[in-house]
Amino acid sequence: KGMISDDTEHTCMVAQSLIVSAGNTSIFTRQLAYRLKWWLIGLPAGIGSATLKSIIKLWLGFPPHKCGVFSAGNGAAMRSTIIGVCYGNNIQKLRELVRASTRLTHTDIKAEYGALAVTLAAYLASQKIIIYPQFYYEKLKALIGSKEIEFLSLLKQACDSAELEENTQSFAKKIGLSQGINGYIYHTVPVVIQTWLRDQQDYKTAILEIVSCGGDTDTTAAILGGIIGAAVGKNGIPQKWLDNLWEYPRNIKWMESLGIRLAEVCQQNTKQSSLPLPVCGIFLRNILFLLIVIYHGFRRLFPPY
Repeated sequence: KGMISDDTEHTCMVAQSLIVSAGNTSIFTRQLAYRLKWWLIGLPAGIGSATLKSIIKLWLGFPPHKCGVFSAGNGAAMRSTIIGVCYGNNIQKLRELVRASTRLTHTDIKAEYGALAVTLAAYLASQKIIIYPQFYYEKLKALIGSKEIEFLSLLKQACDSAELEENTQSFAKKIGLSQGINGYIYHTVPVVIQTWLRDQQDYKTAILEIVSCGGDTDTTAAILGGIIGAAVGKNGIPQKWLDNLWEYPRNIKWMESLGIRLAEVCQQNTKQSSLPLPVCGIFLRNILFLLIVIYHGFRRLFPPY
């Protein structure tokens, strides 16, 4: 059995904020800040330090535009795919929403570049056509500008590697990540993009490949899954994985209802109310999740390792 991680929870919070705001950036920012504050009360496991510090600042009364901390972690990228699917055809709106979502928690411009790269990939994937690596690279360069040489160089390597059909582990090793993909955005995004460009229609193969690299696997798999999921939909996810998702209250039925409501908002450009969640259910769920994480941590201390 499996449960969703904080990455999926953040994506759901972004979706809820888009539903209530219908793309209005100011309302979206306030809504996402509000949801992040109350998400912390549920005692989520595995929260990143930048996100934790930012939410604490929100509780202390800092306004959303001043609560972010200087960090180039992958917290913003992990919740950004849904923005690309919804607003990829409006570049100005896409930039505004990504910036708002990112700077709530991460103020380093690198975090924003990484989130933009993810949203672009998700949008292109949602068009349900095969994306050639160099086409993606040129689109990304136009989106973030040509001044960010380090990031563009890494993404160029990812695109070149995808064209050569190198597997994910080989590419990760080539850019110095043989010990696992950490939470630094300039490490996460190139590996995600390289894997996506090779396995654009193969959800299972892509997820297994990136998880096998180790490191921050819940986030790398969540970002990659969001991108490829935009192309293949629910039918592209292995049925066994869906059947074994043991989750409450954000179960499959609830997330499908969330997606339907968000689609209606995007099509009609009209705000709707958010989808309710039982607060007590979230708290109890997170306690169980934390116990499972602790159990796995201690289990790895004993043979067979």
